[in-house]
Amino acid sequence: MGKIKIGGILQNKQLAQVGVMSVPDRPGLPGEILGAVGKEGINIQFVVQTVDQHGHGNIIFCIDCKNLEETLKVLNGLHPSVGQKKITHHSPVGIISIFGPHFREKPSIAGTMFTALGNARINILAISTSISTLSCVIDETFLPEAVKAISEAFELP
Repeated sequence: MGKIKIGGILQNKQLAQVGVMSVPDRPGLPGEILGAVGKEGINIQFVVQTVDQHGHGNIIFCIDCKNLEETLKVLNGLHPSVGQKKITHHSPVGIISIFGPHFREKPSIAGTMFTALGNARINILAISTSISTLSCVIDETFLPEAVKAISEAFELP
């Protein structure tokens, strides 16, 4: 079996990953957190939310590095209503994405991408997917190696 054909590779740099960690899970919480950041004119370029076995949520998102201090200020101001135990941040990070076509018809895409990054010794900080895109956050310094590894693992146009 040959390489899986993808539409291409996208990358975005100079980002900061922010985590609002261990918050009591409740309806509307992601909207409250991300809405407060957006009201300050800060664009969120990546987001993933999980709930652990104890019912605590973790919301991780990426913003431009230049907006990190303002974002942290907004999030700290939300503490009385959100109740997060910790706010984390890591920068600079980058997002590397591959895109379609027809990803839902190709079951080994995620495994192929993440194996290629793992074989290149690139740690994945967060993952998000859609029907036609697979994205992950990595340390920005590894973006060139990530592009190379993914280019070798897939058939590009």
